[in-house]
Amino acid sequence: MNSGKRNAKQLVLWMAAFLLLLILFQNLKTTQFETEIPYSSFKHKLRSGQISEVTMRPDLIRGLFKEAERGPQGQKTKRFRTFPLPDPDLVKDMDASSLSVYKGEQDKTWVTAVLINLGWVILFFILWWVFVIRQVQMGGKQAMSFGRSKAKLHKNDKKKQTTFKDVAGVDEAKEELEEIVAFLKDPAKFQRLGGKIPKGVLLLGPPGTGKTLLARAVAGEADVPFYSASGSEFVEMFVGVGASRVRDLFEQAKKSAPAVIFIDELDAVGRSRFAGIGGGHDEREQTLNQILVELDGFEGKEGVILIAATNRPDVLDPALLRPGRFDRHVMVSPPDKVGREQILEIHSKGVKLGKDIDLQVLARRTPGFVGADLANLINEAALLAARRDRDDVSMAEMEEAIDRVMAGPSRKSRGISEKEKKVIAYHESGHTLVAKLIPGTDPVHKVSIIPRGPALGYTLQLPLEDTYLTTKTDITNRLCVLMGGRVAEEIVFGEITTGATDDLNKATAYARKMIMEFGMNEKLGPIAYKKEAGQVFLGRDIVEGQGFSEATAELIDNEVKRIIKETYAKVKGMLDKNRDLLETIATRLIEKEVVEGDELDAILAGAKA
Repeated sequence: MNSGKRNAKQLVLWMAAFLLLLILFQNLKTTQFETEIPYSSFKHKLRSGQISEVTMRPDLIRGLFKEAERGPQGQKTKRFRTFPLPDPDLVKDMDASSLSVYKGEQDKTWVTAVLINLGWVILFFILWWVFVIRQVQMGGKQAMSFGRSKAKLHKNDKKKQTTFKDVAGVDEAKEELEEIVAFLKDPAKFQRLGGKIPKGVLLLGPPGTGKTLLARAVAGEADVPFYSASGSEFVEMFVGVGASRVRDLFEQAKKSAPAVIFIDELDAVGRSRFAGIGGGHDEREQTLNQILVELDGFEGKEGVILIAATNRPDVLDPALLRPGRFDRHVMVSPPDKVGREQILEIHSKGVKLGKDIDLQVLARRTPGFVGADLANLINEAALLAARRDRDDVSMAEMEEAIDRVMAGPSRKSRGISEKEKKVIAYHESGHTLVAKLIPGTDPVHKVSIIPRGPALGYTLQLPLEDTYLTTKTDITNRLCVLMGGRVAEEIVFGEITTGATDDLNKATAYARKMIMEFGMNEKLGPIAYKKEAGQVFLGRDIVEGQGFSEATAELIDNEVKRIIKETYAKVKGMLDKNRDLLETIATRLIEKEVVEGDELDAILAGAKA
């Protein structure tokens, strides 16, 4: 209410200042400069016929006169004024002269003069207040609020309140946080036995798994104020501002305790201190120090729980992770098949689904998808159905949406020559056939030669169930499937293209991981040669080197080459023996552009028969 009145006053003042400026402009525009001349000169010019117009009042005579000398543009007319003397013959002299116009003017009183002068004074003070005093006041307010927290307070709204019912696929994380909710609802229950609730809860997990949603659900379940801020909001160019904002945030939360503070992207301010860049007065480090003090300082913040989220726990300062600061670490992992089905049910509540929709099938076809991906999947399917003027979302839109999320939108307008189309078809057929011939590989769900995203074609393999361990055989099979496209091009066309660039990069990366990380090589043994990822500390990494000798590095390179070459030879022999099947699948691909897994099974079954 007060802000509304203040805005109204400001509007009135600005309008008044504008009107005064407009009046001033009009007066200046209509006022012309006058040359003051003696009365004797006025009489002389009047007799010589130079004066053409006169306006008289008791205390002033003004008018127009022509200069005596002629210029290149003719005679110039100027305005003049003079103060009159007692002259009873003035009117007769004007009648006798060649004066065209003479007239009188009403005398201005002292009240008029005062009002005119007072108006200028008022205008000056208004402009001074608006442009100087008010700016100083606003600057002072901004300076005083510079160190105030920018965290947003989300007030409890029963209709929009987020609870654990809105979170799915992370049952273990919800169980961990239920204890926090119980404390916020009834702190005395835990304090009665001398127990202390964790001061901080750190949510760890890949992007999109629902860490922010979980924090909102904690506040919603406990029905307490929820302060949310991003780690980057604390960091400013001025040292000390971030620490001041942290203090202010905890003070606000303490006043409304019990409360939940949520800091997203904690790694923006929680990185390890003094990593060789900057000093002890670095703004980010000052902010981190203040967070540490607030979590485990002299003054306890009873009833205030800090929840933070990050997908980079490896770069956090060790002081943040110890008990007494962030006591509880909750891992928010990507959902399994059952979790994905539950997430799809939540996100599809507001979407009109067709009768052919099977969420269980969709959950099986989306391995590795996190909550954000599944929400985007449902939204993309709804947009596709609306674009096609459908009354509901069918399975066809869902399938298309899965392809869009995984590989990007299709580029049917991209012009591809028949020759290149044929090369792409045989390339993808090579991937598909190898995946079908090797037992134990993930089933091929779909193969397409329609450009989608950066890829000219793709072969989609989907596992039957979620797996958490990968064997050496599984990796070897993946290498074979990756090499299938390059080998098929060489067999059919006797020429290789750049289409296998991504396949070769992935195959090389797999081979290196087998040797350097997984210990799956007989010559090098069960030793990890890959260093743990850490922050750069000046020249430390250059001094320490890669952690193994040049002879070992050469052996690693030789083993990578051997694995790739052996895989290549194995796949070449496999496709040479099944050339007819390769031709059949490629021909079908050229005709239809997209071949589903069921049709591939039928083609292979017919060939075997």
